[in-house]
Amino acid sequence: MLKDCLVLILGGGRGTRLFPLTAERSKPAIGFAGKYRLIDIPVSNCVNSGFNKIFVITQFLSASLHAHILHSYRFDNFSQGFVEILSAEQSHKQSRWFEGTADAVRAIRRHLRYMPQQHILILSGDHLYKMDYRKMLEFHLKKKAEVSIASVFVDAAEASRMGVLACDSTDRIKKVIEKPDNPRRLKVSPILQKKGEDNYLASMGIYLFNKQVLFDILDESDGADFGKNILPQLIRKRSKVYSYYFKGYWRDIGTVSSYYEESLNMLKEKPLYNVFDQNWPLFTRARFLPPSRIIDSQINSSVIADGCFLKRCHLDNSVVGLRSTIQDKTQIRDSVIMGNDYYEGLSSGKAIRPRIGKGVTIERAIIDKNVTIGDHCRLTDKRGFPDSDNDIYCIRDGITIIRRAVELPPHTVI
Repeated sequence: MLKDCLVLILGGGRGTRLFPLTAERSKPAIGFAGKYRLIDIPVSNCVNSGFNKIFVITQFLSASLHAHILHSYRFDNFSQGFVEILSAEQSHKQSRWFEGTADAVRAIRRHLRYMPQQHILILSGDHLYKMDYRKMLEFHLKKKAEVSIASVFVDAAEASRMGVLACDSTDRIKKVIEKPDNPRRLKVSPILQKKGEDNYLASMGIYLFNKQVLFDILDESDGADFGKNILPQLIRKRSKVYSYYFKGYWRDIGTVSSYYEESLNMLKEKPLYNVFDQNWPLFTRARFLPPSRIIDSQINSSVIADGCFLKRCHLDNSVVGLRSTIQDKTQIRDSVIMGNDYYEGLSSGKAIRPRIGKGVTIERAIIDKNVTIGDHCRLTDKRGFPDSDNDIYCIRDGITIIRRAVELPPHTVI
């Protein structure tokens, strides 16, 4: 059964709501939990589920994502598994960029036509969840479905940003509305509805297709997006479109605030998404870094990745990424430090040593990679401040984001 399913992971578009974290990388390439990338989540779900034939479709600022996949996922010669990249490319018939999720699959389907698998699982590369895809495939086969859409209950606020599903008592989808202004006018399956709660069944952006059905609908429609264009047409034209209800935790990390919140949620005593799960490991690149060295520091509810050096500093409720150096009397609270790609380097003949200096205060911030923060800088809590942009930092939802590879002079106050 597992050998009959091919996986496509959509590598993400421009990610404007995650800017400036997407200024130089695609959404799935953004770092998470100190040492991982967002793309590691769906790929790890696939590997843990036994699905090992995976294509990652990329287009926008994809160099960082390509390098990570190349160095992270190498199956042995006897497994017949692979994680391969399919990038936007010109052909004799078309020379334009992908215009949406469905358009991306339409453009690369010539690579799929000769694959023997008869089922295609389509995933997003920037969601936070753990799912055993075998159970979804079993559901799909039991229902004799042509298309199955993974779904989760959300509140009204989230429903307005997603595709809301209306189902009958057999889980067959009768209607889907993408980002409805008023989700309350849709009825969900009476079997799944929670009485007295303002919950709506929404698409997770996870689609399991019978291969020929996928090819047929892409031929019949020129729609660019699955949620907006393809799924409504499928439901009108075909009767075997089902909702697979997912009972676990799921979050779309599509905004700076959601990324920040989920990064700090993992620090809780009982996190909703637990990276410390030996039964469902989160895989990533093996870097062979030394263990972190911590000297006379106070650390509370924080995570520190490999290869860091912390000296007489104070951390509270924060994530510290790979190769971070934090100096004396620095205080970091409620923040995400993404870490560094190197300990030191050269730029235009100038020595660059990314680090956080002495006597620095950082509150409610995201520090992107390879940043140098001079001594006695202060980044204060910006809740209540309007959003703003400049070449050094941005403010989003009261969160200060220091842009990648910048250098803050000593005594800078933000």
